[in-house]
Amino acid sequence: MIRALTLLSACIALAGCGLQPIYGGGVGNASVQGLAAVEVAPIPGRAGWLMGNALDDRLSAGASNATPRYRLDIRLDDRLEGLGLLNDDTIGRERRTLRARYQLIDLASGSIVLDATSGADAGIDVVSSEYATIAAEQTALERLTEEVADRIVRRISLALREPQ
Repeated sequence: MIRALTLLSACIALAGCGLQPIYGGGVGNASVQGLAAVEVAPIPGRAGWLMGNALDDRLSAGASNATPRYRLDIRLDDRLEGLGLLNDDTIGRERRTLRARYQLIDLASGSIVLDATSGADAGIDVVSSEYATIAAEQTALERLTEEVADRIVRRISLALREPQ
C-alpha cells in the first residue's frame, strides 16, 4: 500500500513539473516546423561536407518542402594532434578535435536568433599500419560530425521553441 501511494505521488509530481518533449506532437510541433525551415549554408572542406549532410538529414526529418525562414552559418575547426610518444620517438596516440561556431539567422529580419559553439573530440591509436591509422582518423571525423550535428540541432530546437 505504501509503495502504491509513493508511486502515485511521484507520478503526480512528475506530471506537474512542466517538462514537455521537444518534438511532442509530431510534424505539427513548432520545433519540428522550425527545424524544417532551416537552410544550411555551404561549409567548405571534407568536414564541412560531412557536417552539411548530417545537418540536412536531421533538419529535414519533419517536413520536406518547407520554405526557408532561417539560415545556419557554420565555421568548423578540425584539428588532429599527436599526444603520446613511444620509445622510438613516434607518435602513439592522436586526438581529433572538431569545433563548430554557428549562427542561426532569421532571413526576414536579418537578426541573429542563435550564436553558439559546440564541439567534440576523439582519441585515436596510431598503429604500425598507415592505412589503419588513416581509416581511424576518417572514422573519428565522421563520428565527430554526427555528434556535433546532434548537439547543434538540439540547441536550435530549444532556441526555436522559446518565444521570440
